[in-house]
Amino acid sequence: MVKINVLQNGPCLVEAEGTYVLIRDGKEEVINQKAIALCRCGASGNKPFCDGSHKKINFEAEGVELQIR
Repeated sequence: MVKINVLQNGPCLVEAEGTYVLIRDGKEEVINQKAIALCRCGASGNKPFCDGSHKKINFEAEGVELQIR
C-alpha cells in the first residue's frame, strides 16, 4: 500500500512498502528511507524533496490523506 499524507501548509509525505528509486537524467538513485517528503510549495532547493522552505515563504494549503491500495 502507498500512503500519501499531504500536510497542511507543508510537503507531501509518501510512505510505501518497497524501495524508492529516484530517476534523474537517466540515472537511478536508491533512497533508503521509510518515508520521503516531496515539496509542493515550489521553493525547495532540493527538489523534488522538501527542505523546509515552505516555512520561510509562509506556504498555505489544505492537508489531506490519500491511500493507494
